[in-house]
Amino acid sequence: MTGTIHVRREGEHVVLLEIDNPPRNTLGTAMRAKLREGLANLTVDLSVRAVVVSGHGKAFCSGDDLREEFEAVAGGGERGANLLDFGRLLEEVESFRAPVIAAINGWCVGGGVELALCCDLRLASTDAKFACAGVNIGLAASAYRLPRPIAVANAKHMLFTGLPYDGETAARFGLVSELHRPDELLPAALRLAERIASRAPLSVEASKRLASSAPGLTPQEALAAQTKELAMLVGSADHLTAVTAFLEKRTPVFTRG
Repeated sequence: MTGTIHVRREGEHVVLLEIDNPPRNTLGTAMRAKLREGLANLTVDLSVRAVVVSGHGKAFCSGDDLREEFEAVAGGGERGANLLDFGRLLEEVESFRAPVIAAINGWCVGGGVELALCCDLRLASTDAKFACAGVNIGLAASAYRLPRPIAVANAKHMLFTGLPYDGETAARFGLVSELHRPDELLPAALRLAERIASRAPLSVEASKRLASSAPGLTPQEALAAQTKELAMLVGSADHLTAVTAFLEKRTPVFTRG
């Protein structure tokens, strides 16, 4: 079976991207191209204000297709080229203009953990399993991104052992913010996406840029970045809409103006 990325509109401003490449939902070359195409289309579609990424079946994502990497090298290809391209895909997910929510439905392994970490928010099923499998195959993955949302000691526990961790442990570590029964995971992720999509989109995107860059900024740099974003937002039509709606005691309807 040839894998695919299902792209499904869920309401006016939310899109679901579902990885469907059984049995483990790996992202080899062809699958990466399909995910890139989906992201590129959503980037220019300014009606899209939030994206949910999930997996089909029993896996969320298992990272790159290592069999494909092995075959490429055996055929004379550049060693590590596929892994580097996978890294570039992760950067594209991480830098997507609107919030991206990972709905982690099952096994989240190796590069799949990296994919989840590149999403802005992470919700998981009680059936989810997380494994930083780099050390199991002589590689290193997630060593930069994982210690950012969770304690370094917990990150090292996952990174050094390569063991699977269940959803409850992931939630306790702070790797995911919500834990849901399997049948409730996607509805919960879509409700969260709808709430985000109902807010002023320019403000949400500015907040994403500021929050994503915040850990690496000095207080002075953070103030400069905040000032720059506010200078743009204060003159927006959505800001005027929100103030007017507040004074008139009604719910604002934002138009990305």
